[in-house]
Amino acid sequence: MKLLIITSIEEDLKAVSSIMEEAAITVFSVSETIGHKTEEHGYLPDNWFGKNDDGVNALFFFSFTEDEKAVHAIELVKHLNAEQKKNFPIRAFISPVEMTSY
Repeated sequence: MKLLIITSIEEDLKAVSSIMEEAAITVFSVSETIGHKTEEHGYLPDNWFGKNDDGVNALFFFSFTEDEKAVHAIELVKHLNAEQKKNFPIRAFISPVEMTSY
């Protein structure tokens, strides 16, 4: 089992939801968050949140899922980012789950 974590800006809600569906991840959670960047960064596309005192509205998706589904979701995120070349790419991470209660 893995913990899949995906972060995106609010405008990518449908795209990330479609990725979860295509990866056959039927149960996931979404939380709203505000991203901040406190250090100066010269090249905006390399800066996840950009310099903004108010922060940037973002989303945090997570799901405890099977290894293969998590890997498939990461591949879909990479493909979408390569295809769309956005200033704020979708970020995805996989973390191992060492123990569960069930």
